[in-house]
Amino acid sequence: MPTHRPSSTALSTPLLMAPTHPVGDLLLGTSAHSSSVAPAPRPVAVILDLFGTLVAAPSVTERRSAAAQFADVLGVSRSAVEAALADSWQARHDGQLASSTEVAAHLAARCSSTAAYVGELEMLLTQLADIRLRADATLLQTLDRLQRGGARLALLSDASPDIAEAWSRSELAPYFDAVVFSCRTGAVKPDPLLFRTVLQEIGVAPHQALYCGDGGGDELAGAERAGMYAVRVERRGGPTSLVFGETSWPGRSIPSTEDLPSLLDSWGKR
Repeated sequence: MPTHRPSSTALSTPLLMAPTHPVGDLLLGTSAHSSSVAPAPRPVAVILDLFGTLVAAPSVTERRSAAAQFADVLGVSRSAVEAALADSWQARHDGQLASSTEVAAHLAARCSSTAAYVGELEMLLTQLADIRLRADATLLQTLDRLQRGGARLALLSDASPDIAEAWSRSELAPYFDAVVFSCRTGAVKPDPLLFRTVLQEIGVAPHQALYCGDGGGDELAGAERAGMYAVRVERRGGPTSLVFGETSWPGRSIPSTEDLPSLLDSWGKR
């Protein structure tokens, strides 16, 4: 299983390496599922990534601000916190840490801080998770339109326990029929276990599902290897936002998640 760790660079692969196509041409582009004989059946489920797709991926500035707040709580330097966050990415996302309490304790220990600050750090993690899950009104309208169009919606995200715990409080949660977080499943993208799990949770066969994401964690190729259709969206938060484990994507792309209803409406049309 590949390990995707944060780095000091905002992008591991420039966005320009992944070509974009007009929605009208998308279904005729190169894909493992393309056919010149008959149009593919419209997917009945849409599986969505979280950061960079539904909500903005964090920026370097936001990451530094959070690290500074952690440092204030723990009584250590910001650089110590940034190193602890980078070194603990795998443990926070692959299930080694089961709760936000364990995340706070782990970070405190990595920073050589006292356990007395764990409770305060956990509260800060919770506050920041709630903020990170705030969604644009246009995105919520898109999810509503997808639902009303009959699509089943599922979430598949590399996420830490603080995000998983905050999910049910978010305005996004009511739109989704199934939710799979890496920290609850015990694997990070592009591990096949995640894709098998989300298909089981949403109750569809791979060829009935469209996976949509910004490309972090090699997720798009992972989705296609699992038998799904895959489409890339331009990263929410902009090209300078942080992304881990991104690879180039030669397949289908659309400008934004808000374009998904139009994509599905035109599915299979010449």
